[in-house]
Amino acid sequence: MDLNLNRADYLQVGVTSQKTMKLLPASRHKATQKVVIGDHDGVVMCFGMKKGEAVAVFKTLPGQKIARLELGGVLNTPQEKIFIAAGSEIRGFTKRGKQFLSFETNLTESIKAMYISGSDLFLSASYIYNHYCDCKDQHYYLSGDKINDVICLPVERLPRITPILACQDRVLRVLQGSDVMYETEVPGPPTVLALHNGNGGDSGEELLFGTSDGKLGLIQITTSKPIHKWEIQNEKKRGGILCVDSFDIVGDGVKDLLVGRDDGMVEVYSFDNANEPVLRFDQMLSESVTSIQGGCIGKDGYDEIVVSTYSGWVTGLTTEPIHKESGPGEELKINQEMQNKISSLRSELEHLQYKVLQEREKYQQSSQSSKAKSAVPSFSVNDKFTLNKDDASYSLILEVQTAIDNVLIQSDVPIDLLDVDKNSAVVSFSSCDSESNDNFLLATYRCQANTTRLELKIRSIEGQYGTLQAYVTPRIQPKTCQVHQYLIKPLSLHQRTHFIDHDRKGEGIFKSDNISTISILKDVLSKEATKRKINLNISYEINEVSVKHTLKLIHPKLEYQLLLAKKVQLIDALKELQVHEGNTDFLIPEYRCILEEADHLQEEYKKQPAHLERLYGMITDLFIDKFKFKGTNVKTRVPLLLEILDSYDQNALIAFFDAA
Repeated sequence: MDLNLNRADYLQVGVTSQKTMKLLPASRHKATQKVVIGDHDGVVMCFGMKKGEAVAVFKTLPGQKIARLELGGVLNTPQEKIFIAAGSEIRGFTKRGKQFLSFETNLTESIKAMYISGSDLFLSASYIYNHYCDCKDQHYYLSGDKINDVICLPVERLPRITPILACQDRVLRVLQGSDVMYETEVPGPPTVLALHNGNGGDSGEELLFGTSDGKLGLIQITTSKPIHKWEIQNEKKRGGILCVDSFDIVGDGVKDLLVGRDDGMVEVYSFDNANEPVLRFDQMLSESVTSIQGGCIGKDGYDEIVVSTYSGWVTGLTTEPIHKESGPGEELKINQEMQNKISSLRSELEHLQYKVLQEREKYQQSSQSSKAKSAVPSFSVNDKFTLNKDDASYSLILEVQTAIDNVLIQSDVPIDLLDVDKNSAVVSFSSCDSESNDNFLLATYRCQANTTRLELKIRSIEGQYGTLQAYVTPRIQPKTCQVHQYLIKPLSLHQRTHFIDHDRKGEGIFKSDNISTISILKDVLSKEATKRKINLNISYEINEVSVKHTLKLIHPKLEYQLLLAKKVQLIDALKELQVHEGNTDFLIPEYRCILEEADHLQEEYKKQPAHLERLYGMITDLFIDKFKFKGTNVKTRVPLLLEILDSYDQNALIAFFDAA
């Protein structure tokens, strides 16, 4: 069965955070539902659709930025009470908009994540988790890394309260009271948690998770250990996952999995006979999808996927067909509805133009006044700086609520900017004087009209650490700019491990196959200890075999890149032979394969200089560091090493390392 969904934009509110839009339960099967959404202006709005127009049920006054919105109520009844987290406060509203709860948690940090189950309230700030029951403090936990989301297994189905924290260090922490019952590692930093099928699946213990590097998985949280059911790798290199929901959009009686990503991709996964997810539908929107829900909004009987985006758009992907077959009377009615809608939009546009004119005059008068203060327009920037372990690079994603004019990238350490297929901005580089002012990179990205999201790829050099700065200038008047800083760490291409001996006190033992890693650690620790006036004793043991082992690990990657160059050099000659002979039957299989994959090989070859340079750099560092630990400076021999690499032979390279 094909899934055809048509897009319908309903309305726009202010900038929204992750998981701040929900659908209120329907009064009957397939009846239209109300949408409730909270934004950064602190406004909670509930609306429904009537004759194609969004009609507000209620709208609150502005206040603190709303970080989360959840539905709650008495267990086993329709969940139609609305709860929001803003700052350190929780507020509750009825479906008609009457406030019935204002609970000040007195947390020192703003609330980042929230989950509600009956009278139990689960909250997390950046590092602190709290459990309340009837607004009374029950349990507390301080996490070792940032908490991205919190959830609890369904207490109505299980005889225990089991909260789970999604933490930035690639771990789900399963709690019992104020203690960690156990931890389970997931393939990337988890950004969102959801109960499978909305109720925990068949066992009530099944939990969906999405990661910041775009992976999706299902895990069963038993009392003693986790059971990993399935994982979907991000082979298409799509964005990180911000929201998931379970809803039968296909209409086969089995709930499908709805996924929203931070690059604007909306996906629908159905389940096959083996309960494995299969991609059934995807559609790209122009900005981050912050919330996703399945339900019925536009018209009775037509299911749809409702999403909210970063800039506040509420959009539906509906099963309702755009072109309906109708008789003459029906057609007249549709035309009249369209005329009314056009008139309404025209009058709304005129009103907005008049309002803009008024505000512009007011701004000019206030800015020219002698008592005028600097009126700098504010704007929100949604940014993310994450490591892609697959290709040893960093992704910097910048998203603005309005169109981006340009972004200036500046770095005080050497970095490479890599090509991104999704990026349509024009980049220009400025010359830098790295010796006098520590300026290694100045690059300007000029964006096309209506670009609100920019994705950059960066590769750093391990051991060289500092700060990367992004100056973001949107298309607003007067011109204004925001600066965002990102730390390039000494071991920037390493990631955390979770197997640590907690019995050690006052010492750290670092082991690596690569001597260069140990060299970087030694230099950085010594520098930082001197800066803080800390006495540090460093001893090291170098295993000579490790150098040969590291070279063997690098060998397949280096050989592949060099072989790629040879294949690309043959393509033109092989194509000429193909034209001359009329076919490729006379060629050996290896050459036929080169011709078949010619486009892919040439595309990959374009990226080769950066790959080869990185591998050459790793081998050069390894050579220098091997002898640095022996107290010998071999930098004068580096040109000879590069000559050997240019005519690469593994045995010759190992012999050079041994003989030097």
